[in-house]
Amino acid sequence: MILDLLAGNPLVRRAADAMLVRYARRRTAELDRVDVPSVQKSTLLQLLHKSRDTRFGRDHGFDRITTVQDYQAAVPVRTYEDFWTGYWQGAFPRLEGATWPDFIPYYALSSGTTGGTTKYIPLTREMLASNKKAAYTTMALFRDYAPKASVFNGRIFFMGGNTDLRRESNGSRSGDLSAISAIEVTRWSRPYTFPPRELSSIADWTAKVRPLAETAARMPITAISGVPSWMQLLFKTLKEVTGKSRVIDVWPKLKLVIHGGTKFDPYRESFRADLGPDVRFLDVYPASEGFVATEDPRYNLLRVVPDHDIFFEFVPTTEFENGKLKTDRPTRHTLETVEVGPEYAVVLTTCAGLWAYQVGDTIAFERRDPPLIRFTGRTKYFLSAFGEHLISEEINKAVAAAAHETDATAGEFHVGPVFSTDPRTPGHHRYLIQFVRPPADLNKFTDVLDTTLRRLNEDYDAHRHGDLTMLRPEVVVVKPDAFLRWMVAHGRRLPQGKVPEMDNTGEQTKAITAWLKEHGELAT
Repeated sequence: MILDLLAGNPLVRRAADAMLVRYARRRTAELDRVDVPSVQKSTLLQLLHKSRDTRFGRDHGFDRITTVQDYQAAVPVRTYEDFWTGYWQGAFPRLEGATWPDFIPYYALSSGTTGGTTKYIPLTREMLASNKKAAYTTMALFRDYAPKASVFNGRIFFMGGNTDLRRESNGSRSGDLSAISAIEVTRWSRPYTFPPRELSSIADWTAKVRPLAETAARMPITAISGVPSWMQLLFKTLKEVTGKSRVIDVWPKLKLVIHGGTKFDPYRESFRADLGPDVRFLDVYPASEGFVATEDPRYNLLRVVPDHDIFFEFVPTTEFENGKLKTDRPTRHTLETVEVGPEYAVVLTTCAGLWAYQVGDTIAFERRDPPLIRFTGRTKYFLSAFGEHLISEEINKAVAAAAHETDATAGEFHVGPVFSTDPRTPGHHRYLIQFVRPPADLNKFTDVLDTTLRRLNEDYDAHRHGDLTMLRPEVVVVKPDAFLRWMVAHGRRLPQGKVPEMDNTGEQTKAITAWLKEHGELAT
C-alpha cells in the first residue's frame, strides 16, 4: 500500500525515471566497453567451478578444464532429450546435484518446437537474476537511445501466461516463463506494472483477454511486452470494448512495444496503423533456456548480451541435416570466432545447468563487434520437401511483402507441402493464413508471395521455373481467431503458444487443414 501511494506521486515517478536514465547511460557505456571474449571465458570458467561436483561435472572432468578448447573437447553438444534421458528423468523434479548443484525453484514449460512435447527447463535463482539483468539491459538500451520516452509515468503491461503455477512434489513450481517472470517482479516495481495477480492468474486465456482489455483500457499504459499474435488479439478486444478505432487513442501515453517469440515482419504494418508513428518497437530474444539478445536501437538489430552468466557457442547450420547434427563433433564458434553472414545454430551453457545445449534456433551475425545478430528461424523449421531449401526468415519476408503490396494485414500463418497423387503433376506449398485485413485480390497476394520467394532463394526459383518440379503456392484464408480455437482444442498454452509455422513433411499441414475444414474455420 505504501509503495502504491509513493508510486502515485508525480515527484516519485519523475525521480524513478531519472534514476533509470542514469542507469541506462552507465549500462550502455559498460556494454560498449566490455571485452567480450574475456568476459565469455570468465563466465564459462565460473560456471564450471560452480558445478564441478555435480554428476555432470564429474562425468566430464570439470575440475580439469581451464580453456574454452578444453571444454569443447570434453562436453559434446546436447539436445533437451539428451539431458532428460541422461540426467533428469529419473530424479525429476529433484534435480539438485545432477547438472546444477542447488535446489531449482522453477521449471519453465516449453515445447521447444511448436509441435514438440512439453519440456521442463530448469530455472535457478542465478538464471532468474540473469533474466532480470537482461531485461534491465533492454530498458537501458532503449532509454539511453530515447531518454525522454518515460515509462514510469504509467504502467508497463506484461502479457504473460497463467501465474497460478503447478506445484511439484519437492516444492518447486512449473509454468510459463512469462508467468514466472511476472511472479518474480520485485516489490518496488509492482506499482508500475500491469496486470494485477487477480487477472494474471486466470488460467483460460480466452476468458482472460476481455477483462484484461476492460481493465487496461482505464490504465495509463506506457509500454507493453508480449508475443505479437497475442498482442494483436488484445488490441482487437481493446478496440471492441472501448469503441476506439486505434489503440493509441486508448493509450495515448504508450511509448514502447517489446515483442519476441516470433518474427515481427507480418505484424509491423498492423501495429503501426494501430499505434501511430511515435511508438517504438523493440525486439527481444528470450529463449526459455536463457536470454540471448535484445535490440540495440542504435543499430536496429539484436545485440547478444555477453555478461549475464551465459556462455554462447554457434554451430554452422551446414552441419545439420533434417534438424539434426551430422556429426558428434561439429564446428563450435564463440563470440570471438564467428563470421558475419553464415547462419548458425545457437548453443548455450547457462547458470541453470545446461551445458553446450542446443536451443534449436538459428541466427546470423551482422557484426561481430558489437555482436549484432538477426533471428533466422529454427533448426527444425525449414521447408525443403521438393529441394527448395526455404528458411523461416525468407517465408516471413515474402508474406510481409505480399501483404504490403495488396494492402492486407497478415497475422498467424502455417505453411507446408502438398504432395501430388498424380506422378505427372508436381506438388506445391499450402499457406493457411489468418488475415487481420484480407487482401482485395488473393491472386495478386499469391503472385507477390511466389515472386518474392523466387527472388530471395535460388533453389526455390529453380524448382518453380516452368512449374517443372513445384507448382505455384496455394493460399487458403483462415477465419479470424481460427488458430486460437485450434490451439485451445489442441491444448496449447496461451498466450505464449504459437501456431507451428512450417511443416516439412506435409502431415501437420494436412491435419491442420482437415481440422479447420471440419470445424468451419476456412473462409469461403
